[in-house]
Amino acid sequence: MKKLYTSMMALLMGVTISLNAQRQCGTMEHLDHMINENPELMHSMEAVEEHTRQFEQNNTGERVVVTIPVVFHVVYRNATQNISDAQIASQLTVLNNDFRKLNADASLIPSVFTSVASDMEFNFCMAQRTPTGAASNGINRVASTRTSTFGTNDAVKSASTGGTAGWDPNRYLNVWVCEIGGSILGYATFPGTATSTTDGVVIDYRYFGTTGTATAPFNKGRTATHEVGHWLNLRHIWGDANCGSDLVNDTPTHNTSNVGCPAYPHYSTCTGAPIEMTMNYMDYTDDNCMYMFSAGQKTRSQALFAAGGLRAGLLTSDGCTAPTGGTTCGTPTGLASSAVSATGATVSWSAASGALSYNLEYKTSAATTWTLVNNATTSRALTGLTANTTYNFRVTTVCSSGNSAVSSQGSFTTAATTTCTDNYEPNETRTGAKTIALATNISARISSATDKDYLKFNNTNAARNVRVTLTNLPADYDLKLYRSSTLVGTSANGGTTSESLIYNNTRAATTYTAYVYGYNGAFNATSCYTIRAEISGTSFVRQSSEEIEILNAEITDEALQVYPNPSNGLLNIRLKPESDINQTVEVYNHLGQKVESYELTFTKDMPAVEVQLNDLTDGIYFVRVFDGEQVQTRRILLKK
Repeated sequence: MKKLYTSMMALLMGVTISLNAQRQCGTMEHLDHMINENPELMHSMEAVEEHTRQFEQNNTGERVVVTIPVVFHVVYRNATQNISDAQIASQLTVLNNDFRKLNADASLIPSVFTSVASDMEFNFCMAQRTPTGAASNGINRVASTRTSTFGTNDAVKSASTGGTAGWDPNRYLNVWVCEIGGSILGYATFPGTATSTTDGVVIDYRYFGTTGTATAPFNKGRTATHEVGHWLNLRHIWGDANCGSDLVNDTPTHNTSNVGCPAYPHYSTCTGAPIEMTMNYMDYTDDNCMYMFSAGQKTRSQALFAAGGLRAGLLTSDGCTAPTGGTTCGTPTGLASSAVSATGATVSWSAASGALSYNLEYKTSAATTWTLVNNATTSRALTGLTANTTYNFRVTTVCSSGNSAVSSQGSFTTAATTTCTDNYEPNETRTGAKTIALATNISARISSATDKDYLKFNNTNAARNVRVTLTNLPADYDLKLYRSSTLVGTSANGGTTSESLIYNNTRAATTYTAYVYGYNGAFNATSCYTIRAEISGTSFVRQSSEEIEILNAEITDEALQVYPNPSNGLLNIRLKPESDINQTVEVYNHLGQKVESYELTFTKDMPAVEVQLNDLTDGIYFVRVFDGEQVQTRRILLKK
């Protein structure tokens, strides 16, 4: 008991580490609340852990695929929150793909992790009957009387607080969909911590499924995958503590949570400096950057369904069987396509009741005959397709009692063949940047969600000012400019077909590197963009007169230098001290209000100090440096 209590306290204290992460999971916050209300839950969790340890020690590797009936409780306060059946079907498809390793992006798993990447062997079906035996489609819609958002205190799970109670957790996985609030994407109950009406998963309607209200960068259905992982007794991969443990042997030790889309390899500074498994569903990365479970996580979750396991009752649930006795053969829904290329695509659909297999038919939209294949799972990778062609597909469920009705049609269009040539690959790192000619339109291509371009050039002492322009952008691409290894500018405009960076300066000539990348993994595998790098002895001019004034205030040999200007949120303050000095640095807005203040030390060896202005809004600011005797002020433009 002492061992679990110690680890749990570390987990609960570790919640504060993740509060500033982009992905906000409320599971540990919810667990903290539950344990404070009922400390005896620690005993229940210890019993689950002891059973898990015994299963791990005695596991023979022989497992059966577990099918879990799911009921979606849609608790809504307005029409927008009352999400569609199609959005719910898209989420079920994601769960089936992710927990069976049928997700198309599993192909992105790095080779170092492929040996442990695992099919969790869990299927999910829409509940076909209610707890009382009435027919159901697995969706329970409840109009809430609540006037405010829900939190992580389980209010959504009670009618008295505007929600609805869950169904029997020994027969169903309960998933509540509502507006949570507080930037929480979702939360779940760990095994042994909930009552018969509160066990399950809660997801905010804005981060659910892949269509409708699903909001980027959490619009790939992975919030539910993450939270169902908790429901299956998986912990956050960093153990909710610096270099903590997730109680799984084959996942690397992480410093803390990862957010966004970390570049691979991302090394931990914990003991052994392992490569972190940032693409694991139990990290905090964006939806399109998480795509695997490990074998150890599989064993841990499967323990719940072994004899004596807390969720073993689901093995005998009749929730996936229609109340007529199982003769109903469900028609597939939730048809979707992914990984579409010039010659292939992956098509998928939601699991249907009574299914033994599925008949998939596909054809070009202009054809009159279908190609038929029988498929054992709910997805199929199609190959040998024709480029730039629209295909239709449909699915029929094959059951012991016969076949279902044919589903509605899905469609996708294959990519066109490449229409441009990229002569600069590979160039995925700044040290591997390829040299481009000056004052020349260069064609290059971002061909995948992980592709990026680093292109370098040199200025001269006679022409020190630099301008880099992107045009003909086929997707949402952004641009960063480095002077040697120092970032001096960022251009990240949404919804435009061009980006431009100007860096006017009087510094010595050196190498500049333009970094081009897709926002949130945007790419176009067939179309190039145009990049042009130019240098000049006179300052480049922008359209904004205010920016022109600031951009031409070049870095000089003055005692105080503030750069880059404009700043994207990172600002270097440089002095030329004869000896170590302490300086008060204050930042004022255009109304004369002080918005930031720092006490900084400048030395002869380190004359420049970096400060972050990321919390400030874009606009004009004044940087004031005061050493007790002399005041110096510089004006900057903040443009993130």
